[in-house]
Amino acid sequence: MRDTEQSSELRDGDVVLGDDWVIPQDPESAELRARRSRRTLFTLRNSPLARKIITFNLIALVILVAGLLYLDDTRKERVQQTARDLIGDAQLVSNVFEAQLRQVAGSRDASDLNVKATLAGLSIPEGGEVFVYDSTGTLIGWTRGSSTVAELPGLIQAEADVPTGSTLISDALTAVWNGLYSVFTTGSETEAPTLAQRVQDIIPNALDGHMQVHAVSDAAGDTVIVAASPIVLDGAPVGAVAMAGPAGEIDALARKEQERILQMFVVALLVSVGLSLVLASTIANPLADLAAAAEMGKDRGTGVNPGRIRIPDLSARPDEIGRLSRALRGMVTALYNRIDANEQFAADVAHEIKNPLASLQSAVGTLRMVKRDDQREKLLGVIEHDVRRLDRLVSDISNASRLDAELVKEQEQPFDLLKLIGNIGQYLGEDARSKGIDYITDLPSKPIVINGLEARLAQVFVNLITNAISFCEESDAIRVWVRQRENRVLVVVEDTGPGIPDQALTKVFKRFYSQRPAEHFGNNSGLGLAISKQIVEAHGGVIWAENIRPTEADITSDPQGARFVVGLPL
Repeated sequence: MRDTEQSSELRDGDVVLGDDWVIPQDPESAELRARRSRRTLFTLRNSPLARKIITFNLIALVILVAGLLYLDDTRKERVQQTARDLIGDAQLVSNVFEAQLRQVAGSRDASDLNVKATLAGLSIPEGGEVFVYDSTGTLIGWTRGSSTVAELPGLIQAEADVPTGSTLISDALTAVWNGLYSVFTTGSETEAPTLAQRVQDIIPNALDGHMQVHAVSDAAGDTVIVAASPIVLDGAPVGAVAMAGPAGEIDALARKEQERILQMFVVALLVSVGLSLVLASTIANPLADLAAAAEMGKDRGTGVNPGRIRIPDLSARPDEIGRLSRALRGMVTALYNRIDANEQFAADVAHEIKNPLASLQSAVGTLRMVKRDDQREKLLGVIEHDVRRLDRLVSDISNASRLDAELVKEQEQPFDLLKLIGNIGQYLGEDARSKGIDYITDLPSKPIVINGLEARLAQVFVNLITNAISFCEESDAIRVWVRQRENRVLVVVEDTGPGIPDQALTKVFKRFYSQRPAEHFGNNSGLGLAISKQIVEAHGGVIWAENIRPTEADITSDPQGARFVVGLPL
């Protein structure tokens, strides 16, 4: 029990003593985990990206619904259908009155008819109205349809009032519109004409013998379809019959269709918002985690112990966010590798500079104590050698440290590789021959054009050839040959020198590594091959070293020389 309590205290207080040491929790990761645990779909309101996703989805949906409402022809088709029905009914009623006029002797006007009795026998849909006028346009009869009427045999009954159901959304939108309209409109409203007045306006055209059909509004603002047919006797109009459909039936049916579209819009709106939130969470949240990790790393970079940036691992996602996570993690890894390499380079530089400085310090201290001239000359020679060594070392270090930046700045150009190697051979070949070393070249007859930094690649081949010259003795030979393959070119520099120790084959390209005889101590910084490797790899190529043996089957045989191979892409 006491051990458990002690362990709990250690974790809570981050106390680390001897064997009880535990890795302290990373506050950065803990904060990210806590932030993720507090997330809900509603926390996306603080995400600009989530708001954009939802807004654009809603805009598209609103445009779609507005287009459906604008292109909806239900009202127009209903008006046309009702108008056709009312025209037929009005003609049928006018035919009834015409037949009655022919039965009344000497009758020449619709006022001579028993209009009231005739209208009482008509079957009119509930809410519908029938108006009868004489030849002067005076109303002589009127009736309104009711729910209990007897059908007139042979009379086509107009469509009964259709139940429209609830139109809650449409009614709410209408109420809002009317409210806004009443707020922004000023002035006294004039009283709207009644339906009878609207019908009276179209009767003169009907008395001229023309069939009339109009969509008018009654005093309540409801749309009413009115059809007027003349009553003709012996080819002359003697009256007119006007039939009006139920008031507001067209509006109710239109509102019903509109309500269905709006209901679909509400459902689609909720679904769209929900899906948008889910989509936004799968996009915005991972991006927020990546950004938060980068921001935390930036803020921690100014502290005493900045630590390392930890990018969330989202590489399992098969989308662009997974690619971004992989790219950021790779970039951060490359960055820290470069930082580690720079730190190691700085440590190596300090170590390499410390050796000649220690030698200088020792020589200067000894110089003060010696009395003999020959000893003083010897110490001055040591000092001069160490100064030259420091100068060469500092120059090579400066070139190596600037190489990355210069490789990025310089522009690649196409050039003839064989011409470059030929020019180098003319200069270095003379130097080799002056030391009794044979210099042999084996180059193809056709030019080989590659794209790269000519001056930098020349530095590589100069390093390899001068390195071979430095290891060769009189009567040795150096051979430089080039071969072109399908998509690459190989440049080989080989010599008949002592070769490379097997344990050094994997180290010769490391910085400050040098495997030379004692008489060459201090003449090389050990950066030449490392710089060459860096330049070749910057061109997308490879470089390696190997020993030349009398037979590849016997790897224990003494080497007959060394071979450096540079492969460059075409």
